[in-house]
Amino acid sequence: MKRNSFVYIFKTTQITIMSVIAFTVFLRTQMPAGTLQDGGKFFGALFFSLINVMFNGMAELAMTVFRLPVFYKQRDFLFFPSWAFAMPIWLLRIPISLLESGIWIILTYYTIGFAPAASRFFRQFIAFFGIHQMALSLFRFIAAVGRTQVVASTLGTFTLLMVFVLGGFIVAKNDIEPFMIWGYYLSPMMYGQNAIVMNEFLDKRWSTPNTDPRIDAPTVGKVLLKSRGFYTDDYMFWVCVVALLAFSLIFNILFIVALTYMNTLGDSKAVIVDEDAENKNKKSSGQITSEGIDTAVRNVSQGSDSTVRENAPRKGMVLPFQPLSLGFNHVNYYVDMPAEMKSEGVEEDRLQLLRDVSGAFRPGILTALVGVSGAGKTTLMDVLAGRKTGGYIEGSISISGYPKNQETFARVSGYCEQNDIHSPYVTVYESLLYSAWLRLSPDVDTKTRKMFVEEVMQLVELNPIRNSLVGLPGVDGLSTEQRKRLTIAVELVANPSIIFMDEPTSGLDARAAAIVMRTVRNTVNTGRTVVCTIHQPSIDIFEAFDELLLMKRGGQVIYAGPLGQQSHKLVEYFEAVPGVPKIRDGYNPATWMLEISAPPVEAQLVVDFSDIYAKSSLYQRNQELIKELSTPPPGSKDLHFPTKYCQPFRTQCKACFWKQHWSYWRNPEYNAIRFFMTIVIGVLFGCIFWNKGQQTAKQQDLMNLLGAMYSAVLFLGATNAASVQSIVAIERTVFYREKAAGMYSPLPYAFAQVAIETIYVIIQTFVYSLLLYTMIGFEWKVAKVLWFYYFILMCFVYFTLYGMMVVALTPGHQIAAIVMSFFLSFWNLFSGFLIPRMQIPIWWRWYYWASPVAWTLYGVVTSQVGDKSDMLEIPGAGNVPVKAFLKSYMGYDYDFLPAVAVAHVGFVVLFVFVFAYGIKFLNFQRR
Repeated sequence: MKRNSFVYIFKTTQITIMSVIAFTVFLRTQMPAGTLQDGGKFFGALFFSLINVMFNGMAELAMTVFRLPVFYKQRDFLFFPSWAFAMPIWLLRIPISLLESGIWIILTYYTIGFAPAASRFFRQFIAFFGIHQMALSLFRFIAAVGRTQVVASTLGTFTLLMVFVLGGFIVAKNDIEPFMIWGYYLSPMMYGQNAIVMNEFLDKRWSTPNTDPRIDAPTVGKVLLKSRGFYTDDYMFWVCVVALLAFSLIFNILFIVALTYMNTLGDSKAVIVDEDAENKNKKSSGQITSEGIDTAVRNVSQGSDSTVRENAPRKGMVLPFQPLSLGFNHVNYYVDMPAEMKSEGVEEDRLQLLRDVSGAFRPGILTALVGVSGAGKTTLMDVLAGRKTGGYIEGSISISGYPKNQETFARVSGYCEQNDIHSPYVTVYESLLYSAWLRLSPDVDTKTRKMFVEEVMQLVELNPIRNSLVGLPGVDGLSTEQRKRLTIAVELVANPSIIFMDEPTSGLDARAAAIVMRTVRNTVNTGRTVVCTIHQPSIDIFEAFDELLLMKRGGQVIYAGPLGQQSHKLVEYFEAVPGVPKIRDGYNPATWMLEISAPPVEAQLVVDFSDIYAKSSLYQRNQELIKELSTPPPGSKDLHFPTKYCQPFRTQCKACFWKQHWSYWRNPEYNAIRFFMTIVIGVLFGCIFWNKGQQTAKQQDLMNLLGAMYSAVLFLGATNAASVQSIVAIERTVFYREKAAGMYSPLPYAFAQVAIETIYVIIQTFVYSLLLYTMIGFEWKVAKVLWFYYFILMCFVYFTLYGMMVVALTPGHQIAAIVMSFFLSFWNLFSGFLIPRMQIPIWWRWYYWASPVAWTLYGVVTSQVGDKSDMLEIPGAGNVPVKAFLKSYMGYDYDFLPAVAVAHVGFVVLFVFVFAYGIKFLNFQRR
């Protein structure tokens, strides 16, 4: 909790800001009390307070899901029982409930102008504390049942919908169909709603005698309560508070039960390979199979002198490539001094991570970058590959004699990251086809491209798993070793001349590491320049390399040159240093060299290995080699490409859309649940608001209809916005890798994501509109049906785009979820349901027009009943035509519908533009 303080500070700040906004919207100078007409605004203010306090607990859901994987591991190892995990969470949230409820009450109670008695103030505080505790425990329980972000969010939305709609405010108790009334009594929110409205309307300032004979109640306060079906006896307040605390206890017990008996949804599953069938296929096509896993590594560790390697036969491939060398001289790299180090008294403005690093990488030679943690291996590789997003680089880097230009270099190089980042819902073959499609030259035809992909799959030994889904790391799909090989293959299909690999054997056992190294060796044998960072390799893996660049902590080179057979050249170099102990027979040279070059040994021998290297003949030979490689060969030309990207814009859009199509089609957790939710919510709303579409006899009928439309668009819209965020966040991580590789411009990616979402939303809206329109019983006229479908469609599209846009503008989807909920609270407050536009204070009325939900509600309600002239019964004010009431009370004008339609297009275009802008210009990946 202490280390997650940002979330709690943010939530507290959020509820503070929302309470300030609430009291400026419902300011006491604008809130007269005592008459039937005044009650509406107080109901709106109380309901807004209730949903803010309740929904502020929603972050608990994401935080609990985040903790669960570690909990399951600890529980299964018998660290502690489930109740020991749940109890501290429960107890530590009590002070937070007191704080957040207290902030809301202190800031809003007297500024809004609720019942002035001190007892009423403390009663409302107790009610809000109970509501907040109930909400936190409910969200924790839902998280434990859902177990993944998507499932938990969906379950949470579905539960909230039931609790929210049947809470007694959106649809009055007396108007709920008899077959749904059980939901009213099971809704915890109903008890919270009753407690806070009774606390207000049973106060003596609402005790003016009732003058409307149509409603059987003695006072104005009781008329207001009774017209909406709330309790009117004071003792029921305490019944409701006890019920809220009982719900909190029940949900916490259920949370413990769920933690005890439920397990994680997906276990890590390696794809099983049918190797026998694969071997038969290879034999039948006249190819020789390998004789076992370690054979390749044994073979490459025999005679690994670079002079032998240069004369080794090259494997031919369908597509030719230009072998390129990479030389770098006196490279220094600095970053801004971290604030923590400055606070400890460090005066320099910059921290140096690489110091005077020089070296050369050549075609057909496998080079290892080795060093202890913090030596700068990955930093050097990122600098050379152009993957750094910040810092200051000095020194020269040349490609086959010409100065390196990052835009052209990205086209001829590949970078295999340590974290194997791939789209989870495409197959291995599709991943390679997609990479080849976007990274090979447009003059390579489809047939040749597919042949090349097949060749790479054979080289990297991926044929047995070609139709397997990639999956999410540690959850499902490919094993770590299979992912490593896929990462290498994804870069190889781009036909690069230079490949960088960041720790390709990290996290693998000896067998898996040998398979990956065989793949790497096969790649080098095609004549490419390959550089790998490697951390404490085994003897077999180490001797598979031809050359070594060894670094020590501080970013300094202490050896750069050939290894020699059984690393004899490396051993001879270090044994020549006075005082260095000889290597024992059979000892791993890699381990030995790291041990003897460690800082304590340096201090003991009173030597500086970087100085020794800088004064050695090996350093001079390297400088001559760098000089030679930094001079362009006669008749050669610098790298030049006519366009920034391999493929034209249209092909980029087509390829990105193709991948998104398969990613969405194969993601049932997201799309099947989305359609299931749409149908369930549609049927539920249909049942709750059964046949209320043309009931317009009383004001409450119209309020029920308004409530129906408000909850129908807000709930499913917010679900869309929330559930799309984790999908966009996963794909964005892949996007960063693909963008750095120069695969496409950010705009085709943004187009593909928007296009595929829109297609699914069009189908979703059709199902939802059909259910709602028929069950709520609106009038079957072509114009009304089309208006209804159009407004709901545009509403769901802008909600989905809004969710995507917020992810594009924030570092991660957890912060995106908090930011999104903050602005959804605004949209909710200014939607026109809690407080009609005509009653919003003039200083806030502008935001009504900035709330997309307000436009949707305007469009849907006005298109269905805005042209009716039937008489409407208004308590305390006689009868008024529906059309006139909508215009005077809500500010809805039927003739304004075309402008409302255009406004929806405006919101969609705005959110698409901002999403595309965020994707193009904001990079939250720090390297």
